[in-house]
Amino acid sequence: MAPVGGTATEFEAAALARRQALSGGSGPLALLRNLRVFGIACFACLGGLLYGYNQGVFSGVLTMTAFKKHMGSYIEDEATLTWNDSKQGWLVSILELGAWFGTMYSGFLAEILSRKYAILVNVTIFVIGVVVQTTAITPSGHSSILGGRFITGMGVGSLSMIVPMYNAEIAPPEVRGALVGLQQMSITLGIMISFWIDYGTNFIGGTGKGQHNGAWLLPLSLQLVPAVLLGLGMLFMPFSPRWLVHHGREAEARGVLARLRDLPQDHELIELEFMEIKAQSLFEKRSLQENFPHLQEQTAWNILKLQFVAIGSLFKSMPMFRRVIVATVIMFFQQWTGINAILYYAPKIFNGLGLSSNAVSLLATGVVGIAMFIATIPAIMWVDKWGRKPVLIWGALGMATCHIIIAAITAKNQYQWPTHQSAGWAAVAMVWLFVIHFGYSWGPCAWIVISEIWPLSNRSYGIALGASSNWMNNFIVGQVTPDMLSGMTYGTYIFFGLLTFGGALFVWLYVPETKGLSLEEMDVLFGSIGMAERERERWREVNREVGLEQLVDLGGIDVGSEKGMKEEVKEIEIGKPARTNGETHYEPAAE
Repeated sequence: MAPVGGTATEFEAAALARRQALSGGSGPLALLRNLRVFGIACFACLGGLLYGYNQGVFSGVLTMTAFKKHMGSYIEDEATLTWNDSKQGWLVSILELGAWFGTMYSGFLAEILSRKYAILVNVTIFVIGVVVQTTAITPSGHSSILGGRFITGMGVGSLSMIVPMYNAEIAPPEVRGALVGLQQMSITLGIMISFWIDYGTNFIGGTGKGQHNGAWLLPLSLQLVPAVLLGLGMLFMPFSPRWLVHHGREAEARGVLARLRDLPQDHELIELEFMEIKAQSLFEKRSLQENFPHLQEQTAWNILKLQFVAIGSLFKSMPMFRRVIVATVIMFFQQWTGINAILYYAPKIFNGLGLSSNAVSLLATGVVGIAMFIATIPAIMWVDKWGRKPVLIWGALGMATCHIIIAAITAKNQYQWPTHQSAGWAAVAMVWLFVIHFGYSWGPCAWIVISEIWPLSNRSYGIALGASSNWMNNFIVGQVTPDMLSGMTYGTYIFFGLLTFGGALFVWLYVPETKGLSLEEMDVLFGSIGMAERERERWREVNREVGLEQLVDLGGIDVGSEKGMKEEVKEIEIGKPARTNGETHYEPAAE
């Protein structure tokens, strides 16, 4: 993913060049140069794996005979174990409602308790939710599942915000881009693993009415494994250096940076990173002082109010409201492509497309996970080359076309699947192609766009607003899909297809191409000219105040000289000799 904010200023480029010269390169290979950094990368994957596994595991559980037996009034026909569609939708979507609530308190918790302790609190919430679900083998099983999934959703929603935040703040700058890619891949890996675990456990005790409760208890219980590992790992992880600096614990922050980089505290690289963190903290405090002077004191009540006051301020001017429209509507269309209808109800959908048994439907669902995981890889590698807008448009057109083809096949064959099995498999193939289109486009790119369109001082609040839109629409899709599949049949795919075409039209008409744009260029696009320049001036003041400008100048790069700065950056990019601690070596290209 491109550095958020677009083209760097001369000072930022000079600081980047100096850091690259000291750190010895960037990108995925930099993860292997330091075992502590590699451990952080694995930790990031664990958080994403937990999120992805939880998203996918329930789709297979819903189809299991043993699970249906414990759902009481949620089953409409006891003889055929047929779900009540509305209640099934509520059972699935309650997790997303909990996750939406979790995103609401995550920022407050992370700032008050620290990222580390906020993760531990949410792991505890998540574990409680899973335990409640796995005690559902009682006559009131449906109530336990419902309550447990809401509690689990609270933990998942909050962790989905705090874990990436923690890893981005604790990781060295040269591997943060790699961590973004690993996080996205680990989410799709978690989805894939959950689908195949469902397929395997479905055979415990047989697939008929003699099926053992372990068939559904095991995949739900396995959620505890990454959660407990995440919690135990956090006990040995340091506090975020950024959080420590922001709360006046600067000596501790410097020590954390030194341990993470395995360097002495007085090393130039540690000094440079520490100064950058200090400048970022001071910039945020100055922005808060200018925009919300009545909330600048860091009390718990002020921090809580700030989450809502700051988001509310985004609606008060037309240039910021245009950004709100892009962030919230793009997340609306991401969910109404129908992706989570597929992930949550894939076995039900495949049964509706004529697959002969639940086992075959679960097998086809497993292929969905593999296809989505593989499709994520090119997006991570090449989205900066392709651009955001064309990827979103082509992905939407591809998904919409798949929906329309599935609708046409279903309309013609829905009452004669046993004699037209090839048509059923053709529709299944279109579902697989649909998730491929989503995996390389709207999956990662929607999140990239909503992170790039905001000014620095509003970014965290803008992203939180977009995430809130994502989870709320996720909840609605999960709620209505079963009724749509039963009542509208093939019309469901036409509905999702038309909305996805609408998403392509919205991106084409309204969403700017954000690849490589500076903050000033973004201001011109949204009509808030001058805002970025004011923030640039505030940055210059902060950099001078903390001594960052002087430190970069001492590194041998004249910030005031555009030629000197460009030559230094060029040497690092093409691999010319650089000197560190008196030794000459060749630097790899900067990321």
